[in-house]
Amino acid sequence: MFWLKTELWTAEVVYAGFGTPMLRGALAVQGGHVVGVGSLEALQARFPGAPVVAKGKALLPPPVNAHTHLDLSLLPLYQGPFAGFLPHVVAHREKRGLLGARRGLEELLTSGVGAFADIVFKDEVMDFLLLESPLPGVAFYEVFAPDPKEAEEVFARVKAKVEGWRRREGRVKVGLSPHAPYSVSPSLLKRLAQYAQAEGIPLMVHVAESPEEVAFLREGKGPLAEVYRRFSPTPFTPPGLTPVRHLHALGVLGPHTLLVHGVQVDEEEVALLAETGTKVVLCPRSNQNLEVGEAPIPLYARYGVELALGTDSRASSPDLDVRQEALFLWGKVDPRLLVRALTRGGYRALGLATPRITRGTPVSLVHSL
Repeated sequence: MFWLKTELWTAEVVYAGFGTPMLRGALAVQGGHVVGVGSLEALQARFPGAPVVAKGKALLPPPVNAHTHLDLSLLPLYQGPFAGFLPHVVAHREKRGLLGARRGLEELLTSGVGAFADIVFKDEVMDFLLLESPLPGVAFYEVFAPDPKEAEEVFARVKAKVEGWRRREGRVKVGLSPHAPYSVSPSLLKRLAQYAQAEGIPLMVHVAESPEEVAFLREGKGPLAEVYRRFSPTPFTPPGLTPVRHLHALGVLGPHTLLVHGVQVDEEEVALLAETGTKVVLCPRSNQNLEVGEAPIPLYARYGVELALGTDSRASSPDLDVRQEALFLWGKVDPRLLVRALTRGGYRALGLATPRITRGTPVSLVHSL
């Protein structure tokens, strides 16, 4: 009788897509398929004599890149103070568009992700993703409108576009992305949040990314004041609140909302995010390049905030391989948090089911770090 050879694949963390990631876990692999999942000791007892094969730092389902700007994929990498980043993007705006989005989607596919979330600035990119993306995900239409006098006009225009795009949803769903609390007027932020909540549309907001953002919202001062004046003739009235508290006061937080970056937060704000069910997408390599600090991952974990990982754009990150975000943080925090954020946290953030590694799963669906 012919017996297929069995191997026990193991790593520092093994995660099947459900339950708790295992520190001494393994997968029993036979004939190109998984035939067992569990602790290494249990599988060794079940398959005596099977060789143990180390597969790196983690074994996991296909990861999720929960924050990209694909249309910025042709821009040069920026490294420097946060206040200079937006001017950097504006200075290279001729490189932003469909060609960059195509290049970025190709890179995502090469990286092996199972799903993605993208910030879409141009209509042609939304049309492209809805029609051509082979990956599931959410395309968040970006709104950048700091002038409160334009709020109603902008809202009506955005609503009409979103309603048209939603009729064409397939693998990719449509979301809304008010860019940030310093670049979208409070009245428009509130209107967009109310609309999204009523229609079940996911929201994604860049928030609490930098100390400059905090200073601008609390006092109307700092480098972002000059950025604001470039885009709005109406004087800015600071709400006098930190970014997360400002969004909460406007009714933006909730289970439908994804906050990107979340670096500048205190414990009370983290508790508020947990209470409202708001999810947070971390982009650690972008944060390093923009010199904004590190997100308090252990604090988020203590309060049970759902975390996901994203690369941000090629303008602030060296590539779109989200696995590198986890590796960048490896050794700094509990690796089980990182593996969960790469997978289940990302799928939950996008409203998608997490792929599971179970008996019969092809090894082609088992990814490694």
